[in-house]
This record gives sequence, structure tokens and C-alpha cells, in this order.
Amino acid sequence: MDNKELNDAIEQIPVPKEKVFNAISKGINKDVDRGHGKRKKALAGTAIAAAILGITMASGFFNPAMNKVLAKAPLIGGIFQEFDDAMGVELANQDAVTQLNQSLTKHGVSVKLTSAYFDGNVVSITGFVGDGVEKGHNEKGEVSFDVNFEHNKGDNDPWLNGSRDLRKVKGGYKFQWKMEYPYKSFKENFTLPITIHSINGIKGDWNFNVPIQQEKNSTLVINQEKGYPEDEVKIRIKEILTAKTTSSLIYETVQKYKGDHIDIRVVDNKGKAYTFGNPTTLEESEQEDGYHSIVRREMTKLNSDITSLTFYPTLSAADPKVQQLLNKKSFTLESTRFHSGLQVNDITQNGRELVIDYQLTGLPKNLSKGKLDTITHNLEYLFWLVDKEYLNKIDPENPWPPKNHGIPFNTVNMIDEATLHFQSTFDLNGEEQIKNFKLENTILQFDFSSFAPSEDLQPFTVELPVGEK
Repeated sequence: MDNKELNDAIEQIPVPKEKVFNAISKGINKDVDRGHGKRKKALAGTAIAAAILGITMASGFFNPAMNKVLAKAPLIGGIFQEFDDAMGVELANQDAVTQLNQSLTKHGVSVKLTSAYFDGNVVSITGFVGDGVEKGHNEKGEVSFDVNFEHNKGDNDPWLNGSRDLRKVKGGYKFQWKMEYPYKSFKENFTLPITIHSINGIKGDWNFNVPIQQEKNSTLVINQEKGYPEDEVKIRIKEILTAKTTSSLIYETVQKYKGDHIDIRVVDNKGKAYTFGNPTTLEESEQEDGYHSIVRREMTKLNSDITSLTFYPTLSAADPKVQQLLNKKSFTLESTRFHSGLQVNDITQNGRELVIDYQLTGLPKNLSKGKLDTITHNLEYLFWLVDKEYLNKIDPENPWPPKNHGIPFNTVNMIDEATLHFQSTFDLNGEEQIKNFKLENTILQFDFSSFAPSEDLQPFTVELPVGEK
């Protein structure tokens, strides 16, 4: 709330000002004394609004100026302040947040949905869950939702790409789910079905139908392409969508290797650098010239007075996994695309543990301690042991060793940092295991991708269409 607006409105109220400010002061002090950390400002704002509202109602007088100010009071915005959600605060100030009042209680656990907004690429839902969840499996202070949207099932739900936040309050927990809109075309108004299957292991179902609204985005069509023949990569900037608080960049990449990742940094002609959210993949296909991906990424709102954008791409190259049947105690594996190698010196099975002794080759000399620590950490995930009979059952779209026929983790011990000598120990009786394990029936897979340095590609500038921003 703007202080000048507040003061101007108060000036027009025909009640003693001392009573107004005394009530405000008492409200602020009462709530601030109870507040902690970041919540104090939000509580103070709410206390001001409540105090003014109480005085004006007690006086039996409402004037238009005060009504206008009260309409902007951060009652809904206070929810987003608690979650440090600047987008939500701004949308609340623009009256672009839908207030909800949907409640359900199942097995002693109450869930209430309180608000929803949709702006740019982001859908937000806030709510409250009662402290009955503390009877569940989680530790006190932890709340986990098993939830799906639009009647999807499991982890393949496209709405699960996003973040979740939680705040402990009196009688339960406030929560916010922020999801990235998963579809290529936008619906301005639709209903989003939500099914919470369980909370902290307490089964529901809690079913809601949430109205989602967004004003139409403006579209800036660009359609300019930059190619990098040496890296066998192309980038096509397609368009920029702009909503109330953010913009979204839509671009297409074409690459020879499917696993290559292209990141983009953007600076406008006035020197402003734009920040980006996580990418949403809208479309993927394999064509004659390579693997195509169309991506949408939330970005800082595009300034309306700029004439060009400069794009700074970075390429993180992928390397296909290499593999070896463990029917021999020593062997060498080489990276397919880079000058990295793995020299396996020995393989030893000690009861229910398998120890692989090896050295990394082809990496730069005199690596810093930070890089050595990163390599040591990454090695825990770069080895896979897979039952050879189940190798073809790994889903290429969601690669993971088949349950009971693969081990994707190990414990790493550095033997000598100068020669990059390590040992990896696999628990053959762990949660992830291979039934009836035998060395001669097991494939070792190794991923060299994390050893490939990122490459800064040549920046390029696009001129923006005049009068369309």
C-alpha cells in the first residue's frame, strides 16, 4: 500500500486521527512482537489494514478514497510475501489472483485451497493443510503430498515440473505449488482437476477443481536462426510471449546428439540481462538434420523500449554411455566424443560388495580441489551395473536400470589424486540390486558426459520488430 495514498485517505476520515494511529500502532506492535524474521513485514501490513478497517467500520463511515486504498491492501499479497513470491505480490496488487475457498477433510486431515494465479508460464496454487498431517509417517514439520493434476497418474504427470514451498503456521501448514504450464498452446480460462492421493502417507483422496485464468499474452514474432556447423548445432529464436509480470522465450534447437544441452543468456541493447526459469519442452522429434526440440522458458519481462536482443548460447555436450561385460578383471573404456578414458585395474567381489579399482585418463593436469571434489561426487552416479539380459528393457525416454536388475549408485574412495586413482564400491544387497548376481552376466556402463567442458558459442543479435513489443 502506498504511504501517500494511505495518508491522503486518512485525512478524509471524519474521526480523530489519534484514535486511528493508536489503533494502527497497537495492531503493529501486537503482531510484530509475535512475528519472526521475514513474516514481520507481512503481519505489519495486515495489522494496518485491519486497524483502519476497524476504525472506519466503528465510525459508521466509508468514503470512496478509503475504499480504493483498502481494495489495494495486501491481504492476498501477504500470502505471497510469506513465500517470497514477487510475481504473486504484483499480481495481487493488479487484482489478477483468483481467491479460492475449497475445503475437504479426509481421515482427520483438512485441506483448503486459498488462491490461484496463471501468468506467463507459471501456475500457482496456495492452500492450507491442518496439523492432522502430523499423525502421518513424516517427521514433525515435514509435509509431503502425493498429488496429480488433470487425472494423470504417477511421475509422468506433466504438471509436476515446478516447485513446492511450505510454512508452519498456527494449526497447520500453508503451502504453495508453482507449476510450469506444460502445453504448447495456452488456454486463457480452464479448470484444473487436482487429486491429492495421500499426505504424509495418510490416504485421501482429496479432489478439487480449480478455476485457472490468464489474460491473453502479447506475442512478438522473431523467427531468426543461427547455425554452428563445427558443433553441428542450430538455434532458432521463434517468439517472445509477454504476460502481466513476465515474458517467455520460445526457441528451437537442432543438434546431432540427442543429449546435448544448450543454455541461453540474453542481454538487450540497453545492457539489461534477462533471467530465466526452468525450460519446458513443448515438442521433440528426430528429423533428417538431427534432433529437434522446441522449448519455452520463463524470463524477466521484456522491456518495451528496446530494439534488439543479443543471445549468448552455451553448449554442454553429451557422450553416449560406453559399456563392458564384467567377464574380465581389467580393461579400458574410451569416450566416444572426447579424449577421456577409464582404465579399470581390478574388480573384486567381497561377499555382498563389489569393488572396482580404476583411474581416469585424458583429464587436465593439476585439477583444483573443487574440481576434484566434484569429480569424486559425480563418480557415485556415473557407473551403472546392469543385468545383461535386461539391458534392452531400459526406457530411453526415462533411462533407469530395471528394478532388481541394476545398480545405479556406488560409494567412491579416492586413492591418489595425482593419478586420479579411485575405487568404487557397490552394495550388491542394497535397495537397488541384481538378483542372482554374477560377474559374467553383468554389464558395466560408464557415462563420460560430466567430464566434457561447456563451450561458449558465438553470440548473435536479433533486431526486434518495430511497434510490436
